[in-house]
Amino acid sequence: MAGTGPRPLGYTPDRRKEPLEKRGGPRRVTIVDIARKAGVSPGAVSLALNDRPGLSAGTRQRILAIAKEIGWYPSSAARALQGSRANACGLILARPAETLAFEPFFMELIAGIESELSARSIALTIQLVDESQAGTELELYRRWSSERRVDGVFIVDLRVDDPRLAELVRLGLPAVVLAGSRGRHPLPTIWQNEAVAVVGAVRYLAALGHRRIARVGGAVGFVQTENRTNAYLRTIGELGLEATVVTTDFMAETGAHVTRQLLSGPKPPTAFIYESDILAVAGLGVAHEMGLDVPRDLSIIACDDSPFCQVVHPPLSAITRDIPGLGAEACRRLLELIDQGECADLELPYGHLTPRGTTGQAPFHPASHAVVSRPGDGHSDKGEAGVG
Repeated sequence: MAGTGPRPLGYTPDRRKEPLEKRGGPRRVTIVDIARKAGVSPGAVSLALNDRPGLSAGTRQRILAIAKEIGWYPSSAARALQGSRANACGLILARPAETLAFEPFFMELIAGIESELSARSIALTIQLVDESQAGTELELYRRWSSERRVDGVFIVDLRVDDPRLAELVRLGLPAVVLAGSRGRHPLPTIWQNEAVAVVGAVRYLAALGHRRIARVGGAVGFVQTENRTNAYLRTIGELGLEATVVTTDFMAETGAHVTRQLLSGPKPPTAFIYESDILAVAGLGVAHEMGLDVPRDLSIIACDDSPFCQVVHPPLSAITRDIPGLGAEACRRLLELIDQGECADLELPYGHLTPRGTTGQAPFHPASHAVVSRPGDGHSDKGEAGVG
């Protein structure tokens, strides 16, 4: 056949001229492919895809139909170079992967965020980082911003004197903070008054006759931990009760350890308020292990409700709140910020105490004077508890 003789050494055929279906291996569809199939120039395709004038309505519709038929999607890299949106929002979690896998809070929060993003074909980029290396998270925000990887970010696990806030303002990267109080910072915030729920839990236990109420909190340095602990101590003081505060790293093993230590002391608490559902489940297991009857001998409340609280025996009393709703509302606010350049703060209802099978009348103990131990008085966030 003419034209099929030997080729010069090093010859490489120009496969761009071949029909798309004859090329070997997968390849991204380009505007050149659309132009060839539509019989128009690449410039005309660009006008149609970017909704610019200069084409007849019929030609525009034909180009768009062909683009859809052969599977064309805009290149995120090209859109970034043009200053277009990434069509993605970011969420960085400074938590160990093994902790995150057992935290229903984040699963429900992500579900709420995705319910809004997926309806708009916007992706959620999630990155786990080492919680002990704060600089890693900051560097990731800088990279996301410079490379236009995301259009905005969600900020969770707010910390005391959090360096992320000022850096995000400097970068100009849209961000919405999810927190337990408004706080003094320039970023828009979706918040729930955590103090109200803790105060209600303490007063409820006091009404049941409990005088020694322990709080098993989260890690030191988190605003959430500080807010809840301060509300707890304030209410305990107002009611003249005995208080004990210990902190944990949110791991079930640590929750079990501090519970066992407190219950083995000379004046064990008759009630516990745990920072999370996981910690409360661990504490309930220790109570069973030590032969205590819940709630006859010991009452337990979890600050976060989840299916875990309802499948244990007895089911855990917990503070119930709409976490998917929190995620969805935060997402709506972030998209508004991205679109309009601003959005308002919003306070959402925190939730309510749901009494179940782990709260009851306090066992009889002789009254004793108030003893309050605060974080830092002999505690450790790695498992060693200070007992007041």
